[in-house]
Amino acid sequence: MRQIKSLFALTKPRLVLMVLVTVCAGFYLASEEGTTNWASLINLLLGTTLTAGGSLALNQYMERDIDGIMGRTQSRPLPGRQLSPTKALFFGITITTLGQLYLFFTVNILASTVIFAVIFTYLLIYTPLKRKNPISTFFGSISGALPPVAGWVAVTGQINRESWVLFGILFLWQLPHSLALAWMYRHEYAEAGVRLLPVAHPNGKSTAFHIVFHSSLLLLVASFPKFIGLAGWFYFASALFCGLVLLAFSIIFALSRTTLAAKQLMHISLLYLPIVFLVMVIDKA
Repeated sequence: MRQIKSLFALTKPRLVLMVLVTVCAGFYLASEEGTTNWASLINLLLGTTLTAGGSLALNQYMERDIDGIMGRTQSRPLPGRQLSPTKALFFGITITTLGQLYLFFTVNILASTVIFAVIFTYLLIYTPLKRKNPISTFFGSISGALPPVAGWVAVTGQINRESWVLFGILFLWQLPHSLALAWMYRHEYAEAGVRLLPVAHPNGKSTAFHIVFHSSLLLLVASFPKFIGLAGWFYFASALFCGLVLLAFSIIFALSRTTLAAKQLMHISLLYLPIVFLVMVIDKA
């Protein structure tokens, strides 16, 4: 039973849940009124659960040495010696492969390809690049922004402007969120040899610039659903308000560059995403 709990923890269930929420949002927004294909949605969620959980397990396998150094990750299953690396590797490969095959045969090829792109950028670009170059955050944001696109193409079978807008919102949101988190734990990342932006440029100017710049872009891009017929005026007003709040906290961080300001920004960003996507779904055009 303890081994099962450790394997479950290896999949980072809360993060998988967030992925599934954005997949559902993309699926619902792409569906015509009253024509939701529930069987396809269930298959999509099952396949995505397996691939997301497996990818996160493989990420922990690849970063087990880093996790053993950083205080906030030392209790994870691998550095905590609750699982052997071999077992974690086998588990991660198995459920990721099963998830990919399941999506391919039960949803469609394009949805399977999009999820494969998530796995590829996350495991083969973002994860190893974290040790070498701060640009890894951008690749991590790409992988994190693709799940709603998978939901969209599962319905439509094509990538179009609506799916790109969903991608853009999630991509731009991740940068201030991730950089705020990186600033909070910059000393631990530095000790572990992870070259995120706050480690590579410790004075914080570059981190502050990218946080404010991408929060500003997000304010703009998050308005697009109204103007392409994806959502209505209620969504537009809500996204504008939430975006201005996020931008305000981004500017506060940029001016102070304190751990407290980064923590506040991180918490605000965690509120921003579910609110914006929920209102988009409620106010679907």
